[in-house]
Amino acid sequence: MKGLDSLWGTLDDIKPMRRTNQFILIITFLGCCWLGIQIVHETGHILGAWLTGGEVNRIVLCPWAFSRTDVEPNPHPLIVVWSGPVIGCVLPVIIYLIVRFLKWPGWYLYRFFAGFCLIANGLYISVGAFEKLADAGDMLRYGSPVWFLILFGGLTVPMGFVMWNGLGRHFGLGDAGGDVSKTAARVSLILFLIILISELVLSTV
Repeated sequence: MKGLDSLWGTLDDIKPMRRTNQFILIITFLGCCWLGIQIVHETGHILGAWLTGGEVNRIVLCPWAFSRTDVEPNPHPLIVVWSGPVIGCVLPVIIYLIVRFLKWPGWYLYRFFAGFCLIANGLYISVGAFEKLADAGDMLRYGSPVWFLILFGGLTVPMGFVMWNGLGRHFGLGDAGGDVSKTAARVSLILFLIILISELVLSTV
């Protein structure tokens, strides 16, 4: 085992191998972020439904489709629909702050994910306000003014970019020259595969 670990360590010092680790980290973690944001967004809808006396009938989480949560009866649809993006933004930020406070390794991954959720949710709601699509369309039908949806995006999107600021080196960009944490790359790959396979299996049930 020692010999294999030594060989792996030697391979990781080779520039092409470093770039491979960087590629694995960036691609798989972006995949984790895309699937993860749908999970926390739908968690928001679910919590909103439970807290307002609604009944969740179906949750759709599928890699090749947009996620959704069907609630019926739904006594307070405006609260339920807003709970998705609001909790989808707040929850990842809280998790990141806890991780940062506890000084866990890989904190930058949590920070990137929090930024991703802020940007994606903000664009989803503010841009959707013009097309009246999906959650944004429901918000408008249930009484939210257009300016409020745009304001939501105007606050969350810049906050997301602030969260991303300075993280490039952790992903091997710039002066880092492709050098990333081998552990982060492997954990990201494993996590992505777990989420992907779980959703594929559950989507067929």
